[in-house]
Amino acid sequence: MALTATMFHFSVQLADMDRSVYEALTLRVAQQPSETRLFMLTRVLAYCLEYEEGIVFTEGVAATDEPAIVVRDLTGRVTHWIEVGAPDAERVHRGSKLAGRAAVYTHRDPLALVRQYAEARIHQAEAVPVYAFDREMLPLAAEALERRSSLALSVTEGHLYLDIDGKHFTSEIRRFNAAGA
Repeated sequence: MALTATMFHFSVQLADMDRSVYEALTLRVAQQPSETRLFMLTRVLAYCLEYEEGIVFTEGVAATDEPAIVVRDLTGRVTHWIEVGAPDAERVHRGSKLAGRAAVYTHRDPLALVRQYAEARIHQAEAVPVYAFDREMLPLAAEALERRSSLALSVTEGHLYLDIDGKHFTSEIRRFNAAGA
């Protein structure tokens, strides 16, 4: 018997002052059986930090030919390919080439991931950002998630301030690029 996804419902107040994005979001997020809460939280953070019209979650770890998050224009064309975790260089290359704009959000060691990318061929690697959060903060925040949670997420000057049901977390948003810089 196949395991099914666990549904999470998040009410998010987003205030991204660095991009001038202020939204109230209601997110239904499926945590796949093979997906950790840490990965799911990274997906949610990536969604919020990349939020724009046309953004959607894909099937995540269950999708073999799509990233975790994609942005499509009104014609359905992919305009932004957003990977989560530690995708291989070939996926990032394909996404950058297809969409013209790609990004990676990782909950893993970003320096190891960037070293791996620097040794591979990635389309416009210097323009592909690799974002990482404080590795001590992410597991604590993931533990605070309930199946129904209220999140307040603020971003200012490259710092993330996250409130999950009254529990506060903060992290620098570290930015690297896939070319190794």
